[in-house]
Amino acid sequence: MTSGVLSEPDTPVRLGWTVRLSASVLGFWLVVVTPVLALLPLHIEQLDPADKERDLAIVTAVAAVVSIVAAPICGAFSDRTTSRFGRRRPWILGGALVCAAAMAALAAQATVFGVVVCWAVAQGAQNALYSGVSATVPDQVPVRQRGFVSAFVGLPLPVALVLGTLLVTQLVTDRTGGYYLLAGLLLVCVLPFALTTKDTRLPRAERPPFRLSRFLAGFWISPRRHPDFAWAAVSRLAIQLANSIATLYLLYFLRDEVKLPDPGSGVFVLIVVYTVGILGTSVVAGRLSDRSGRRKVYVIASSCVIAVAMLILALWPTWPAAIVAAGVLGLGYGVYAAIDAALITQVLPRASDHGKDLGVLNLANTASQALAPAIAGAIIATLHSYSVLYLVAGAIALVGALLVRPIRSVR
Repeated sequence: MTSGVLSEPDTPVRLGWTVRLSASVLGFWLVVVTPVLALLPLHIEQLDPADKERDLAIVTAVAAVVSIVAAPICGAFSDRTTSRFGRRRPWILGGALVCAAAMAALAAQATVFGVVVCWAVAQGAQNALYSGVSATVPDQVPVRQRGFVSAFVGLPLPVALVLGTLLVTQLVTDRTGGYYLLAGLLLVCVLPFALTTKDTRLPRAERPPFRLSRFLAGFWISPRRHPDFAWAAVSRLAIQLANSIATLYLLYFLRDEVKLPDPGSGVFVLIVVYTVGILGTSVVAGRLSDRSGRRKVYVIASSCVIAVAMLILALWPTWPAAIVAAGVLGLGYGVYAAIDAALITQVLPRASDHGKDLGVLNLANTASQALAPAIAGAIIATLHSYSVLYLVAGAIALVGALLVRPIRSVR
C-alpha cells in the first residue's frame, strides 16, 4: 500500500498556486537564457577578445555537459528525498540559493576558467531547481487541470527572453550589476513558491534501498515496456529540433537573406511578436484541452502551424513575411508548449519516479540544442540556402506531429 505522496492527485490546485509556480519558472528561465544572450558573451569578450568565440564555445559546452548529467540525477534524488519539507521543496530552494550564489560569484570572475566553473555550478543548480519544479506538476496537479497549469509553465520562457534582455541592456547596463540583478530576481521569483507550497513527505519505508547498479539502470526507460513515453520523447525531440534550427541563424538570415539594415533590432522585434503569439494561445488552448480531455490533436495541429511558419520563411525571405512567420510560430508554439507538457505528465511510467523520468525526457531539449548547430551548419555550409534550412525545419516539425499519433494512453 502506498501513501498519498505516490497517489494520483485529485484535489484541484488554486490559481494563486499556479501563478507562484509560473513565477518560479520565470526565475529559472531568466538565469538560464539571459546570461547566454547578453552577459556571458560580453564577459568573455572583456576577458579574452582575441579568442572570444572559442572561449564562449568552451563555456557553453561544459555547461551543456553539466546540464545533461544533472537533470536526470537531480530528478532521481528528489524522488528519493524523505525530508520533512517534502521531496521537491529542498531541491527547489537549494537549487535557487546555490544558483544565486554562483551568479554573484560569476560577476567577480577575472579569468575564463573562473567563468567556466561558476557557470557550470549555476547550470547544475538550475537543473536541481527545475527538477523539483517540473515534478511538482504531476505530483500535485490533477489530470483535468494539467493543460491550463502547463500553459503557465510554458509562458515564462518567451517572457524571459524579452524581459531578461531588456533588464540587462536598458535597466542595468553594466555586466556585474546584471549578474547581481538576475541572482536577486531568481530568489524573488522562486521563494514564494518554495516556501509556501505544501509538499507531502515520502515515508522512509516507501523509499527503496539504494543500490548503485539499480539507480543507474533506472535511467534507461525501455521503449518496449513504455512505448507511449518513448513516442512522446522522440516527438518532443523532433519539434524542439525544428524550433532550434529555425532560430539558430535568425540574425544571419535577417542580415544576409532579408538584407535588414539592423538585424539585431530585427531579432528583438521578432522575439516580441513571437511572445505575443504565445501569450495569445497558450492558456486558452490549455483550458480547452482540459475541458475536452484531448491532447494529441492539439499537439499535432500546433506542430503543423509551426511547419507553416517555417514555410513562410523559406518561400518569402522578406521583413514583412518574417514578422508574419514570427507571429504564426508563436501561435503554434504557444499551443504546443502547453499541451505537450500536459501530455508528457500523462505518459510517465511511475509516480515514484516523476523527477527522474522528467529529467530523462528533458534531455530531448538539450539534445535538440546540440543537434541543431550540426544540421543547420551543414546545410548553410554546403547548400548556402536559408530556404532549404527552413524547409528542413518544417519537415522535422511535421515528423514530430506524426510521432504523437501512436501514443495510446492519451487521447
